[in-house]
Amino acid sequence: MKLVKDFFTSGWNFSEDERYLRSKFQMMNIAIVLSSTAVIYGSILNIYKGEHYLALFEFSLFIMNIILWFMLRRSKALYDFVSIAVTAQFTFLLILLLYVSSAVDMKHTWYFTYPIIILYFKNEKKAIPWFVFLISMLLIAPFQPFFHTEYTFFQLFYLAFVLGIVSVIVYFYKVKMDEATHIITTQENVLSKKLEELTQKDRMLTLQSKQAVMGEMISMIAHQWRQPLSTVTLSISNLQIKRLLGEKLEEEEIDKALENISDTVVYLSETIDDFQTYFRPDKEVQTIDINALVDKAISFVKPRLKETNIELNFVKKEKFIVHTYANELIQVLLNIINNAVDELIAQKIQTPKVIINILNRDEEVAITIADNAGGVDEQYVDAVFEPYFSTKGKNGTGLGLYMSQMIMQKQFHTKIELKNTQQGAIFTIVVPKKIT
Repeated sequence: MKLVKDFFTSGWNFSEDERYLRSKFQMMNIAIVLSSTAVIYGSILNIYKGEHYLALFEFSLFIMNIILWFMLRRSKALYDFVSIAVTAQFTFLLILLLYVSSAVDMKHTWYFTYPIIILYFKNEKKAIPWFVFLISMLLIAPFQPFFHTEYTFFQLFYLAFVLGIVSVIVYFYKVKMDEATHIITTQENVLSKKLEELTQKDRMLTLQSKQAVMGEMISMIAHQWRQPLSTVTLSISNLQIKRLLGEKLEEEEIDKALENISDTVVYLSETIDDFQTYFRPDKEVQTIDINALVDKAISFVKPRLKETNIELNFVKKEKFIVHTYANELIQVLLNIINNAVDELIAQKIQTPKVIINILNRDEEVAITIADNAGGVDEQYVDAVFEPYFSTKGKNGTGLGLYMSQMIMQKQFHTKIELKNTQQGAIFTIVVPKKIT
């Protein structure tokens, strides 16, 4: 199939802006193939009829076609020259057929291919002189002294008249085709611009979402570090106070304080590693237990849960190994958990709870995140995943759930489901066990 395609485009690659030129190359190659077929057939027929001079002339046209065929493959810039040569070949061949053949042979029927050839190879202004030349040669044929023609003037006039009608029909057909092509090209350009705008908007939304998540993560880091830093400060202060008071510091007491400080610093370092891994931009498929992945997401929000006295229950099941984009999935979990926490705080629930459960399916794992905040207003259920939609007023960006849904659709080819219960909302995240 590629061989045929390369043949009719002369082996050239054309950009989207060169589609019209590609079409012209295809028409030119088709014309050369059809012309070669016709002249070979004519040569054989003329040899059989004993008209060797015509056979030789048509064979020379075949050789000319081979040269033109190679020229098209030599350079795109040679197209105009080839189009002139092919137009001239058709013009003079048709004139010769008319001058030396009879009406009985029906060779004049080839004339009606001429409008198609000339109008597709030339624009209208350049085609008119060739057309006028052909018509003129038709009409003067009975009166010229060089060749005896068997056509009468009225027969030739009729041929010229029909040729004119066919030319007009082909011309208007070509105009309509050009208009349709122009409309299609214009629409494609409009759609291309719209696509670029949507792509740019998607990039901006992604960036804003990451910035919003980063702000939340920095807040979580602050919560996560506040208590350990207080512990370090307290240990150092105790040693300094005893030293200022002149109390004797036992080696065992100093070692215990330093060990406590060392353990705290190690904990802070591990926390940095966790957040650094989360913000890593590469999307590597990781093999991980889904329970461990959910635990990591929970560890990021533990300080906030403790501060707001929200109980989080994670119902662990048997070990589920998945091959997945861990960081993207953690971002989705964090967005939904933080939304649940925000709603529990906003509704001032007396015994706020978040329950995370894992359901094993054939080729998937479903993670459900439920709260007892009363659920999402039914009129907003279909809108919560739309960009910039938020029920938090000025405190919400309206990007968290939208980007979470985008991540699940683009990276995991699934979607987040939401439904209400008597207690609150349940978000279900479907994760393929193996990313393909």
